[in-house]
Amino acid sequence: MKYGKTINKSFFFLFSPVLLLSLFLALATSCRNNENKTKKMSNNSTLRHVKWSRQANIYEVNIRQYTPEGTFKAFERHLPRLKKMGVDILWLMPVFPIGEKNRKGSLGSYYAVKDYLTVNPEFGTLNDLKALVDEAHSNGMHVILDWVANHTAWDNVWTKKHPDWYEKDEHGNFKSPYDWTDVIELNFNNKQMRAAMISAMRYWLVNADVDGFRCDVAGMVPTDFWNEARRELDTTKQVFMLAEDEDNVDLLKKAFDMNYTWKMMHLMNDIAKGNKQANSINGYMQWNKARFKPYMYRMYFTSNHDENSWNGTCFERLGDAFKVFTVFDYTIPGMPLTYSGQEAGNKKRLRFFAKDTINWSELPYASFYTRLNQMKHGNKALWNGLSGGSFHLLSAIDNKNIFAFYREKEGNIVVSILNFSDRQQEFKIDNYVLNGKFKDVFSNEIYNTVPGLVFHLPAWGFVLLEK
Repeated sequence: MKYGKTINKSFFFLFSPVLLLSLFLALATSCRNNENKTKKMSNNSTLRHVKWSRQANIYEVNIRQYTPEGTFKAFERHLPRLKKMGVDILWLMPVFPIGEKNRKGSLGSYYAVKDYLTVNPEFGTLNDLKALVDEAHSNGMHVILDWVANHTAWDNVWTKKHPDWYEKDEHGNFKSPYDWTDVIELNFNNKQMRAAMISAMRYWLVNADVDGFRCDVAGMVPTDFWNEARRELDTTKQVFMLAEDEDNVDLLKKAFDMNYTWKMMHLMNDIAKGNKQANSINGYMQWNKARFKPYMYRMYFTSNHDENSWNGTCFERLGDAFKVFTVFDYTIPGMPLTYSGQEAGNKKRLRFFAKDTINWSELPYASFYTRLNQMKHGNKALWNGLSGGSFHLLSAIDNKNIFAFYREKEGNIVVSILNFSDRQQEFKIDNYVLNGKFKDVFSNEIYNTVPGLVFHLPAWGFVLLEK
């Protein structure tokens, strides 16, 4: 620092403590201001996930097919079982009244919404839904609603009150996207419609205390709408948002916590059929790393309502590879999804437009999912996004049969050795980082993982270790 004139030394020493204190306070204030600016910049560019999502799994609920009654009250009786299984987030397929005009099948599609502000009377009442959400909360679970923003039923209440809120064809008529003849497209250039849509979403936060939304065909809706919606909804309650999309990365920057991994699911199907091999996953991992930031959640799954109904159950598509791919879903960086009935070993395609109840007489995979959920909760290496551990490949990049890796966070380690083939395989640990004692997640057997340790894996088998 330069001064215009000489300072008297006695004067300087007399007041130097005061000057130093002032300088210190000024510097501290400046640092705080810079820190706040950095936080604001960070919040503007990187979405902040709600705390309870950091170690969560997600479970999709098909209310119509879940019980013979197909109601909220009947499903509520399953909450203790799901709590015991370790379920965190309940994603309820659309709970709204279904359009009757141009309806498909006897009951219609859940995704042909007739009114965004009321409950499907087939499922119960608003009070029944509120009771279900309250009970889920009391059991430590959170609830998100399936939201259909891109289109409505032909007889949605908006079609009469606000026909200008819809897209029109060259003749001025409502139009359907693709071959979805039971629905018509909304016009997101209309600001009034956008405001009404966000208001309707907020209604369910306030009146049913839900915790967020899974948004149908999110990529077909303008990103700036979702950014606006998330910003507005978070002023009421910090929400969790899942986008049915994998192509538009921008959706994950400000609006959505998580998106789909369709690419990986199709790769699973190909490997299970023998059309591709384990080493093809390396290409996927490289693509995924280049495309998505570490803070972005990715949802992994072996089934969901679309796959089950239209392409086959997880057992039909994956066969004996079902369990090894489920372990993959739980241990790869991301959040695992379970669809209604997978824990019961449901082997039928649930009809989409008609009643088709899941059989809960047996639960052959409940303990399997329970153990995986316990590991997901208890081992920081498997937490979501930046809260989780780093990913390290163990198998050789050209290994055609074995995909092996470990994840590590603050001394917590999970090791996955996965045989993606229909023949017995051997895998040898050559990584010196893994020296020490590890416990097998399912057998509780203790392994001393010295370099050179060989594992013998049956067809479609796996070894899952942790410490």
